[in-house]
Amino acid sequence: MITTAGKLPAKAVIHTVGPIWNGGEHGEEKQLSNCYIHAIELAVKRDLKTIAFPNISTGVYRFPKKQAAGIAIKTVKELKRTCFN
Repeated sequence: MITTAGKLPAKAVIHTVGPIWNGGEHGEEKQLSNCYIHAIELAVKRDLKTIAFPNISTGVYRFPKKQAAGIAIKTVKELKRTCFN
């Protein structure tokens, strides 16, 4: 979902609900990767030129921070390689 940014210094805010960590045996990695993919797709559709991400699902959803960061980096690099070259 995308909303206005209110008083933030941005054009929009893209909202996503990341997966709850359940030990990594329930597709959490793919679900998390999809959060980044769909957010980028939405940004492209809205012609946004930059995007910043928090470490999705690493707070109350308990996704391990280092693992989540690796998934984010891998997903964004792969998307850039396959879709933006």
